[in-house]
Amino acid sequence: MASAASNPVSPSAVPAVGQHGHAHASPSFTPAHWGMICFLLSEVAFFSTLIVTYITFVGRSDVGPTPAVLSLPLVIGTTICLLSSSVTIHMADKSLRVGGTSNFVPWWSATIVLGAAFLLGTAYEWSQLIFREHLTISRNMFGTTYYTLVGFHALHVTMGVVAMLIVLSLVLRRKLTTSNPVAIEMVSWYWHFVDGVWIVVFTVVYIWSR
Repeated sequence: MASAASNPVSPSAVPAVGQHGHAHASPSFTPAHWGMICFLLSEVAFFSTLIVTYITFVGRSDVGPTPAVLSLPLVIGTTICLLSSSVTIHMADKSLRVGGTSNFVPWWSATIVLGAAFLLGTAYEWSQLIFREHLTISRNMFGTTYYTLVGFHALHVTMGVVAMLIVLSLVLRRKLTTSNPVAIEMVSWYWHFVDGVWIVVFTVVYIWSR
């Protein structure tokens, strides 16, 4: 019989055993993770309804303005800001896990700035549509569905920026650290979702319906 020493077993191949002899399972999602997943799934249903409504009624207005009045160059700029913020928030989350808060703060702050820039661009776009093109939410079906869809997305971006400001404040006060990064991870998930929704909204509203 071969000796045990001739067939060594790597420690990593042996499951960790607890006090009662049960093997520890690999780390799984926490209730916070599952709660966020359920919330995001409900948001998928919500935005799907708004997008389908927009598609259904676009082109049915008897009076103008039409989607042709939308400023594509401006929205391309704001879209670049928003999609870039997905990169910066990913870098912030990664920096917190591997290097602590020193590298986290600049990346997280950059995400806030990019989100705010998107909102300012949206506000400017709306001011031009309202005062120059006379497109209001009650003007026609295009105005109603456009402001409802884009407005709710802007509201979600605003909520994300506020959440990131709160997180930044907690990190600066050392209330959030690498030992409890779940809140930061949840905000990151939410922000990536908001960015993903915008890709669909941008494609439908500013590309397809024009």
